[in-house]
Amino acid sequence: MLAWLKSLFGAARKRDISRLSPAAAAVDRVSDVVEEIDVSGGPLKEHHLRRALRDKRLLPKVKSPARQLALTKRKSVMSLPEAERFFGATMRTRNRNLRDLLTDEKQLRRLGLPIWKSEDDLAGALGISTKELWYFAIHRERERQPHYVTFSIPKRSGGKRLIMAPKRRLKAIQRRLLQLLVEKLPVSEHAHAFRCGKSIRTGAQPHVGKRSILKLDLKDFFPSVTFTRVRGLLIACGYCFPVASTLAVLMTESERQPVAVDGQIFHVPVGERHCVQGAPTSPGICNALLLKLDRRLNGFARKNGLTYTRYADDLSFSGDLDRAKAGRARLVITRIVSEEGFAIHPDKTRFMGRGNRQIVTGVVVNQTLGLSRQQRRRLRAMAHQLSRKSEAELPAGAQAKLRGYLAYLSMLNPDQAAAIKPG
Repeated sequence: MLAWLKSLFGAARKRDISRLSPAAAAVDRVSDVVEEIDVSGGPLKEHHLRRALRDKRLLPKVKSPARQLALTKRKSVMSLPEAERFFGATMRTRNRNLRDLLTDEKQLRRLGLPIWKSEDDLAGALGISTKELWYFAIHRERERQPHYVTFSIPKRSGGKRLIMAPKRRLKAIQRRLLQLLVEKLPVSEHAHAFRCGKSIRTGAQPHVGKRSILKLDLKDFFPSVTFTRVRGLLIACGYCFPVASTLAVLMTESERQPVAVDGQIFHVPVGERHCVQGAPTSPGICNALLLKLDRRLNGFARKNGLTYTRYADDLSFSGDLDRAKAGRARLVITRIVSEEGFAIHPDKTRFMGRGNRQIVTGVVVNQTLGLSRQQRRRLRAMAHQLSRKSEAELPAGAQAKLRGYLAYLSMLNPDQAAAIKPG
């Protein structure tokens, strides 16, 4: 009776976790088998603005006196389809403090994000039914018809790059999510890839004329942005656990291997779900997830008189650096990157002094922004050769190819492009 009265006035709820602890039988302390749940609605984490608002339906229940005396029946708190969805494998998590989180509308308004309190709200915003949403937002261990087409393309540096392109219907949903959500997520001003108004030119411009440049590369950039990290980002932005989980499934996928079972082909996952190259939402999600890393690296750069920019997985630092200082800086950068859950590619770190050709995002930045002298000579030779031939003698698309190169150079450096006369 006393416990029931306390629950009416918002007292802390307690959850029995003795069955979750292997050594619970050998432990005498109550704190080791009882977990206290904070229902005050305070910050989810220290110094965070996102509040820990709890879904009362999922909190530990305290039986009322009438229920204890069997005078009333247990009430159903959710429908059977909703319960099967919520407690299914797709939304499984070890963190019990996340499962009962509600949407924090103040946090979403603060960030300018759409307010979706449930999967029904999300389905309505996407223009589909809730059942269709569940069809695309479920992680199947045995998939008969995968939602992605997988193929590989050669890398410029050698090897193969795996591309997983969503099929037509899922791609339309992801493009809608890109417009409604992903493009509105907070992103660092030091990120220059996959953003309107940003380009390789804006990523290279701050490094023009610097004494030296240190370039590093994040290893396995897209595979490092896993389903759990995407879900955590969306929860921190203010979404409830079901909506954040559904969004994370919609925007991630795991590599799958076809397996024959009893004459049928199933596609089974061979790794963790992650943002894949080929999905429209992946670049924006990765940019948003690297917000803290960008801020930490920029803080380190500013403290040491350096300039920092990031283009996708390429990290660039420039300033008054010699090789000894660059080596020490690389160690600190590697530590910061590791603490944020990423890794530096050991074979793609470069130090470029003034005596070298300094290249950032494929653009030469030694004295002015533009292409190298050799590349401009090749363009000039191409323009000269095309001007000496008639239209019938030219290969198909030759003029268009030259115009494309000149448009690219004009974007980087109009003066260099004007010095090359097209045919």
